[in-house]
Amino acid sequence: MMETNRTRRTARDWTFIALRWIAALVVLGALLHFLPLKTVRSAIARVPPLYFFAALLGYLLAHAVGVLKWRMVVNAAGAQLDFATSLQCYGGGLFGTLFLPSIVGGDVIRLAVGLRRSPRPAAVIAGNVVDRFLDVTAQAGLVASGLALLPGSLPHSLQSIATRALLATVAIGVALLLVVFFLRGVFLGGRSFRFRRRLARLRHALRSVSARPHILFAGWLAGTAIQSTFLLLTAWLATACGLQLPLRVWLFAWPLAKLAALLPLTQGGIGVREAALVALLAPFGAAGTLVLAAGLVWEGVTVTGGILAGLTAFVASRHNKIETPR
Repeated sequence: MMETNRTRRTARDWTFIALRWIAALVVLGALLHFLPLKTVRSAIARVPPLYFFAALLGYLLAHAVGVLKWRMVVNAAGAQLDFATSLQCYGGGLFGTLFLPSIVGGDVIRLAVGLRRSPRPAAVIAGNVVDRFLDVTAQAGLVASGLALLPGSLPHSLQSIATRALLATVAIGVALLLVVFFLRGVFLGGRSFRFRRRLARLRHALRSVSARPHILFAGWLAGTAIQSTFLLLTAWLATACGLQLPLRVWLFAWPLAKLAALLPLTQGGIGVREAALVALLAPFGAAGTLVLAAGLVWEGVTVTGGILAGLTAFVASRHNKIETPR
């Protein structure tokens, strides 16, 4: 019976991932239907192979900093993970974000390895949550910087969209905190002592990392630097495609497009990110064909980087085997 349920669950998961890939292809197909494929192809052909591999190297180096950032934050919560385990968690998570069926597939892999390696599993969960929060605040900071640098040339409609996106992000965070605070009695009612003890450990881990503001600030700076690197690499590839835009325009549009890609519509946000970029850059006179071409080249970088990250995590797991799994 359990085997049958597991088989059904696996089939459902892979059906879900297939549907998300189909949705990504549908979105890209719709973009190519309204934008001339020949022009997009010629713009992509302008990018020298050396540029692509240089962007891929920059992408991987930025994620190497991401490994250090993630390890720093989870260890501040008390996880006590070494670099090899952190590399395995982070690389597997990067691969899972693109290729696993779950919406939170990347975080599942990070936690799956970290929970079995760490003497304090609650610290791994708390640290990963804090790390995600730092990433979101880094993205919001880039959007705010773009709004500040484009006060006069930013169309009113786009300014309204960006402001609403920032306010919605803050409102969702505040609402979640209020729900947890006011419903904590209902949530804890009737729970076992074992469950309460685990929750207390999680709360202690969150307090441990929050008691180190220098770690939080360093993590936020690292997250901002990583996202800024991705932004610069995308703008550089777009310039190679023939798209000339001021950097402050990218600073406004790119983070919003990435936030839009978090919607669980397509696998890894593929297609949604490109559609959002085309819409956000159009008021600045950017040709949709060139924006789409740059977006597709960048998708090539991220997919290739995700595969390499998965291979790295696999190699790390072979040399860093878990002898006594929990």
